[in-house]
Amino acid sequence: MMHTKVPKLFGLVLSGGKSTRMGTDKAAIAYHGMPQQEYLYHLLEGLCEKAFVSLKEEQKALLQERISTITDLNKFKGPYNGLLSAHEAYPDAAWLVLACDLPLMDIDALKELIGQRDSTKDATAFALKNNPLPEPLCAIWEPHAFAASKSYLEEGSSTCPRKFLINHDTKLVYPKNEKVLLNANSMEEYHAAMALLSS
Repeated sequence: MMHTKVPKLFGLVLSGGKSTRMGTDKAAIAYHGMPQQEYLYHLLEGLCEKAFVSLKEEQKALLQERISTITDLNKFKGPYNGLLSAHEAYPDAAWLVLACDLPLMDIDALKELIGQRDSTKDATAFALKNNPLPEPLCAIWEPHAFAASKSYLEEGSSTCPRKFLINHDTKLVYPKNEKVLLNANSMEEYHAAMALLSS
């Protein structure tokens, strides 16, 4: 029986977004005593072979030098810009991708996701039981999913990574603590996250 080699796992914090609804850079908010992008980077650094923060060229100056970065190529639309820029830099790696607006994400949840990874699928993604749709920015994307994503983008019907995962072979994982999937995109959600963190 042939065993295919499981691709190495790298970590990616997506922080190149505009943060328009929040009104301030979501990646720089300190929920845990440091900018959120750094907090998530350190979580990933402890679990993946390598970790990176994905950002725009002009955001680099705001990060500590020892944090590895991948600059968005601006060849792709929406969140795919960060995903495919990372894939082009390291095409053989699978990527555990985290959006920078997940203030309650923790090491236990990430271990859970990695523990249930199925590298034969396009992706292994977190989802909520009461709304079982894949979370594309809290997922492990396998290398072959990125090649398929490029074709998907070229077809031009959508630039949505979630839609891609819904229509492809994605394993869903329901985290024990569903609060880790709380997105903080507005000041209201920021205050809700802070209240949960201090409770």
